[in-house]
Amino acid sequence: MSWTLPGFRARLGTALTRTPETPLLFLGNFEVEQQWAKGEYTLPRLSAASAGAVVNHMDEFALFLGGGDDHVVLKTRPDEDYLAFLAGIGISLPHIHVTGRQEPQRTVTEDALDDPALLAALSALSAQGCQVTAHGISADERRLTEMTGLTLAGPGPDTCKAVNSKVYSRRVADELGLRQPRGWSCETIGELEAAFTAATADPARRYVVKEAFGVSGKGIAVLESPRRADRILGMVREQAERSGDRSLAFVVEEWVAKETDLNYQFTIGRDGSTHFDFVKEQLTEGGVHKGHRMPARLTRAQLEVVRDAAERLGKRLAADGYFGVAGVDAMVDPEGGLYPVVEINARHNMSTYQVALEERFVPEDRIAVARHFPLRLSTPLSFAEIRNLLGEALFDREREAGLLINNHATVNAGFAESTAAAGRTVDGRLYGVLVGESDAHIARLDTEIAARLAARKDDAA
Repeated sequence: MSWTLPGFRARLGTALTRTPETPLLFLGNFEVEQQWAKGEYTLPRLSAASAGAVVNHMDEFALFLGGGDDHVVLKTRPDEDYLAFLAGIGISLPHIHVTGRQEPQRTVTEDALDDPALLAALSALSAQGCQVTAHGISADERRLTEMTGLTLAGPGPDTCKAVNSKVYSRRVADELGLRQPRGWSCETIGELEAAFTAATADPARRYVVKEAFGVSGKGIAVLESPRRADRILGMVREQAERSGDRSLAFVVEEWVAKETDLNYQFTIGRDGSTHFDFVKEQLTEGGVHKGHRMPARLTRAQLEVVRDAAERLGKRLAADGYFGVAGVDAMVDPEGGLYPVVEINARHNMSTYQVALEERFVPEDRIAVARHFPLRLSTPLSFAEIRNLLGEALFDREREAGLLINNHATVNAGFAESTAAAGRTVDGRLYGVLVGESDAHIARLDTEIAARLAARKDDAA
């Protein structure tokens, strides 16, 4: 099959379909939480259209999950020079299917559902035994399988939604006796009001309220005062009165001191078995994911706590009908103790898309940092231009160092928006994995790449 088969791809295929040889069709429907959150109560939030376009073009990450016998659906055809770069470093890519018409604010699944020709082409894959997997499974992915006759390689959308709720995460951690910050799960107005009262009683302690399906820093609010808590409670009450539905799903918890954010992943098989995949340091800024450092700098005792939590959570998720990839956010406190469960993400995570690259290109004597570089562009930036800009800072297989770009589509995603047609600049992101021999080497690469990209940006301005 492909170079990924001996590692994560084999484990994933076995977990989802009981055999690693089953061909898979990958869908990178990032922020699937928005589908799960439909009909749920929400907190005040701001979002930009360009940000949605960039997120939906993160679907290109799915290229790195499959191998030569697999398939992937993308919103747009990847840059040909980028594909040549990947082939040149030895990556065997899945067969690429592109939607006929993409809307920037739609997920790749929504674009596919609106493309009869693509649906017909995907239907032909059923004869090969191909099965559908996704970043996360919602009603849209179920509908795609119904329209194509393909089999869904994963649990149904109801199960996936249930186990991805932050309320579920908190209750499971409580039941398993896993340490977590002080807090409350709230599924009624009364429970939310009681939690707000308790949270604002001590001004020396800081609390936040989270939507059950908030993601990427959205759907969270700080309860900085009783007045703020009252405003949020009033807003939720208004939503309840309009809908007539008094059930809700929020988590209120203390904002505790931490030294390091962690993300660990395990894969649960249909037989209930759990395989621990990895633990990485999670780089965040303002609660928003920025990247990962691999490997995580943990003591043996800390690693044992993480592995134990993964095994126990895997068994519980399996008992509730879930199988596939599960990622968990965790924290290390300033004294070195662990909060092993901040939240469970029973879906693919950003770090999932780095596994095959890490297996292939990051030997034991190297470290890697996955991150993105923000861009402000007035014209699209091709991969050829990026390659010329980066020079020797671009990943080289022989040197085993440099920036291994794992998403180029997000660079120019903003140009699909109408605002770009008016000559305005747009935001983009260049994602990649920095590979080097030391933290100092990685830091130098990071600084050099940021400077080279900024120089191009200044020239464009």
